[in-house]
Amino acid sequence: MHNDLNEKCAVFGIFGNKSSKTEIARKTYFGLFALQHRGQEHSGIATTDGKKIHLYKDGGLVSQIYTEELLAKLPGFAAIGHNRYSTSSGLEVEYAQPFLYDNLFALGHNGNLPSTKVLIDFLKSNNEITENYSDSRLMTETIGVYMKKGDSLPDAVEKAYPLFTGAFSCVALGLDTMVAFRDPCGIRPLVLGKKENQIIVSSETCALETIGAKFIREIKPGEMIIVTKNGKKNKVQSRQLAKAKPRLDIFEFVYFARYDSVLAGKSVYEVRKNLGKMLARQNKKENKVNVDMIIPIPETAISAAIGYAEESDIPFEMGISKNRYINRTFIEPTQDVREEKVKLKLTPLSNVIRGKKIAVMDDSIVRGTTSKQIVKMLFDAGAKEVHFLVSSAPIRFPDFYGIDTPNQTELIASKKTIKEICKFLGATSLSYLSIDSMVAATGLPKKHLSLSSFDGVYPIDIHERKKEINYDVPKD
Repeated sequence: MHNDLNEKCAVFGIFGNKSSKTEIARKTYFGLFALQHRGQEHSGIATTDGKKIHLYKDGGLVSQIYTEELLAKLPGFAAIGHNRYSTSSGLEVEYAQPFLYDNLFALGHNGNLPSTKVLIDFLKSNNEITENYSDSRLMTETIGVYMKKGDSLPDAVEKAYPLFTGAFSCVALGLDTMVAFRDPCGIRPLVLGKKENQIIVSSETCALETIGAKFIREIKPGEMIIVTKNGKKNKVQSRQLAKAKPRLDIFEFVYFARYDSVLAGKSVYEVRKNLGKMLARQNKKENKVNVDMIIPIPETAISAAIGYAEESDIPFEMGISKNRYINRTFIEPTQDVREEKVKLKLTPLSNVIRGKKIAVMDDSIVRGTTSKQIVKMLFDAGAKEVHFLVSSAPIRFPDFYGIDTPNQTELIASKKTIKEICKFLGATSLSYLSIDSMVAATGLPKKHLSLSSFDGVYPIDIHERKKEINYDVPKD
């Protein structure tokens, strides 16, 4: 359950070979629907019929924005879609994606460029406007400069690519071409799929399942996939634009990805269960938690709680109910609203927890205010003891690669020790997973993961943003 961390975006693309009134737009709608967890504030779809790029975007959830009438206005044989949660830029629809450049191409971006100085300098040297543009818009304009000079979409992306300093998994749609490309570290996921003669790209594998497509493979870090028409079959080419240095963000496993997705060949559900098992082993050694039941904070902590319960032989119970119809669509994410929404969203089951010693599992603690409310809520409902379990390490550093983390000073673990956080929460005890155990739970080599929020090591240079980092944090 999170009101504190939000993924920036989801991207989706589909390339068929015959124009239709709504089929391609509708499949994109279903793809975006499956990726709703990655962004809930804006959504947009761009389609091409070979002559014109059609675009529609608006604020709200996927199910609220699109209608049959709207999808009928998005004809074509190929489409890209984007869901957005605002990070550095504002909530206005002008920041929604895909961004359209003339009638040449549209672009959708998942990730974040911590520094846009190189892009701004390049655009200014080409007499282009840059004021009030988001990083994604600056990327679009830069590719556009090369396309205006006569380059094809793939060539324009290849030339612009070295100017993109940060994390990006992108899809771009031209009149007759679709491309998808990732930064050299592959911080954000991007996968390739196929359904009959249609080629699909998506932030996660769960969207492929939704439209009945087969997973082919991950798009490699530093790779660009180019899809063009080739008679009845579509042609898929690959260009390696930079040497791959894989560093997938471990937070994708901890919280962001949907639990039925597969990342870097690993089931997100199994990794989350492993995170819970690892924490149970850790606590067993320290003889830390003696409770009657394990309860998860729905939704993302359920798998970890199952893993913890299995490993420790403690009963698993759904002691907190979640109202699935509360969303953050039209509400400003301010602190007072966050606090009200916890009560709207979560209800403790008093008859399950009254008089019991309980351990409650969450995937992370950000500011700590939400967790504090949950602890109070459980005690108010009659719990005898409330032990707080966290299936990740303390978040001590801000993210610069596409997660909406608050300023470092607002991250509770950047200024308080675990003991002090426990006191702030009002919990009986507090257990975090160690960084090494988190890594072990993924089954991937440490060198293939980005752990920047936990250890302050940023695999992609964050340039001028370095001055925002304070490395003087508690070392428990």
